[in-house]
Amino acid sequence: MSRQRMDPEIATEEERVLRTLRPQRLDECIGQTRVIEGLRISIDAACGRSESLDHVLLHGPPGLGKTTLASVVAREMGAQLVGTSGPALERGGDLMGILTNLNTGDVLFIDEIHRLSRGIEELLYPAMEDFCVNFVLDKGQHARTLRYQLRPFTLVGATTRAGLLSSPLRERFGIFHHLDFFTNEDLMRVVLRSAGILQVPVEAGGAEEIACRSRGTPRIANRLLRRVRDYAQVRAGGVVTQAVAREALAFEGVDHLGLDGLDRDLLRTLIQVYGGGPAGIEALAASLHEDIDTLEEVVEPYLLKAGLIARTPGGRRATTAAYAHLGLVQPEGRGQGSLWTK
Repeated sequence: MSRQRMDPEIATEEERVLRTLRPQRLDECIGQTRVIEGLRISIDAACGRSESLDHVLLHGPPGLGKTTLASVVAREMGAQLVGTSGPALERGGDLMGILTNLNTGDVLFIDEIHRLSRGIEELLYPAMEDFCVNFVLDKGQHARTLRYQLRPFTLVGATTRAGLLSSPLRERFGIFHHLDFFTNEDLMRVVLRSAGILQVPVEAGGAEEIACRSRGTPRIANRLLRRVRDYAQVRAGGVVTQAVAREALAFEGVDHLGLDGLDRDLLRTLIQVYGGGPAGIEALAASLHEDIDTLEEVVEPYLLKAGLIARTPGGRRATTAAYAHLGLVQPEGRGQGSLWTK
């Protein structure tokens, strides 16, 4: 079979289609019912008073829709979304430039807000409370402060580690929402919606198989759907059935619980190298040659949710379910009852 050269316009169209997988309005959002309804009430109330929405803090594991919700909030408010991230704001001038260019009602989205430096946080305090910033001119005895009034705006902060936010910053948010892992039923709806947008023929069984292996995360569900689509197109006539989805995901190294190679490597290392634990995250990262943040923010949350590992005072321990999942024999004295002993 001949292969056509990739047309840049086709690639651009594909990227555009992938961007449309994200919900555009609250009515299109799936799952997170309490969060969506809470935002709907807050937005309707703010619009009814012709005011900016209170500052919003969204926290939870990655891939659950924090960035998507920020863009949805902006659209529902009829405002422009201005996005940045904590690590990108290195100097006070970076933040000042963004704040002073915001229009009335704009939504400023800061991803990974827990990684803001202390100096940047200090500049944010008056901006969030009084919609003003203070410029310091000159130095020493000639120093003076110039107060610049900002237009009212809404700050939406997103973080995977809310505990790392300083108390003064956290307390300046008026709206808090925690995003939790999606249920398999909600993920199945996500897969079917995305399949419709991508024009992928998916049977209910195929959508269910993808949903069950998506680790409770819509971002992963959409990624797996695209990989199964490719597999079905090349090897199964293009239709995603349950059997095709199972074959494709097994080919990708994703097992029936949604664990990939890194997840299983962590469990095997914890069991075979550290005797089931306890083991510190630094030791596990060194053994796996992986970054600590990757293990803490990407791998560990779902393993905890699935009950495959447990955090103890002495470190991480493998649970009985982890041994069973890997088909390993659990030594005596390592049962569930011993998880909180050293």
